[in-house]
Amino acid sequence: QVQLVESGGGLVQPGGSLRLSCVVSRSFFSFVIYDMDWYRQSPGKQRDLVATITSGGSTNYADSVKGRFTISRDNAKKTVYLQMNSLKPEDTAVYYCKANRPGGVEMWGRGTQVTVSS
Repeated sequence: QVQLVESGGGLVQPGGSLRLSCVVSRSFFSFVIYDMDWYRQSPGKQRDLVATITSGGSTNYADSVKGRFTISRDNAKKTVYLQMNSLKPEDTAVYYCKANRPGGVEMWGRGTQVTVSS
């Protein structure tokens, strides 16, 4: 069964940076075919899409993070990253990685907590 494991979350002051990682393992299919997403969810709120990177490397971002967050991937390491700069308290959330396989199959990680607070 495919596993997605996020890491890199933690407590950071406003204006600080974090880099999240998501490693995909135990996949029958090659990592290169997956489109990858980062989502986030705050208590009492819906889970929202933050950033996407396609199998071809195209990226897209939520308006709230444009210019501050960067999604990237390393196919050799089967890893997708989310570099988060200029963090704000409203970025506090659990961040989830999602893998999208052609044909509509979706797989989620368990999330990593990001807290932005002074």
